[in-house]
Amino acid sequence: MQREELVDLNAFTVVAEEKSFTRAAAKLGTSQSSLSHTIRRLEARLGVRLLTRTTRNVAPTEAGERLLATLRPALESIGAELASLSELREKPAGTIRITTSEHAAVTVLWPALERLLPQYPDIHVELSIDSGLRDIVADRFDAGVRLGEALAKDMIAVRISPDMRMAIVGSPTYLDRRPAPKTPSDLAEHSCINLRLLSSGGLYAWELEKDGREVRVRVDGQLAFNNVGMIVRAAKAGLGLGFVMEDHVAEDLASGRLVRVLGDWCAPFSGYHLYYPSRRQPSAAFSLLVDALRYRG
Repeated sequence: MQREELVDLNAFTVVAEEKSFTRAAAKLGTSQSSLSHTIRRLEARLGVRLLTRTTRNVAPTEAGERLLATLRPALESIGAELASLSELREKPAGTIRITTSEHAAVTVLWPALERLLPQYPDIHVELSIDSGLRDIVADRFDAGVRLGEALAKDMIAVRISPDMRMAIVGSPTYLDRRPAPKTPSDLAEHSCINLRLLSSGGLYAWELEKDGREVRVRVDGQLAFNNVGMIVRAAKAGLGLGFVMEDHVAEDLASGRLVRVLGDWCAPFSGYHLYYPSRRQPSAAFSLLVDALRYRG
């Protein structure tokens, strides 16, 4: 159905209910002549007379009554739905879809959701766990989470975590067999546990930085995983050095199950940011979630 047809049908309904072109024109905010032209256009399109007009009265014909009986509940239903959509702008309700990495989902998103959702039962959240970068507009996500804030100009970025650090770790038994590396070049002498990137399929080059000097090291070893948990497990088993987020191994470092090396080459970097299109009109639910996630440290 064309937009013009909907306009014509609505105009007919108002005229039939008001039984007056004068009152209907005032209600619709148009002129009587324009309204008369709209009704004639509708009648010509349908090929039937819908209204009988006298100097004192306007009334639906039999065909008009049948059409009105069909239109009235449909238009009332549309009106009710529009009203409910208007309420959603004020009431925290609706579904929010976010694409995120597993680490961000566990360490940042889940703690906020665990606090927020019990208070707002009409808010629904769907997390899509994906280590690659997604096109949130094309894939119909409301927002995405990524490290740093270097985003496209049409995106808004909200910091949702503090700065973060990576850690190169190995077990005490592994480091008893080999001397700890002192510089990034020493990693060539070590068995390192690689991370296979799901997005590109390549192996992740370890990104290290010290005193403003940045290096990317391609490491080698017996093992490669596309899962950080397995990297940590292999490192604890003494099978090599792993390069992971610091908080993944905080407890293992504190207990001595793992030992950190090249700590001075693991500089802090900008943490997680929630990003979404700047042209988006945030719903009450989305605004509430952004506020709950916003980092205030």
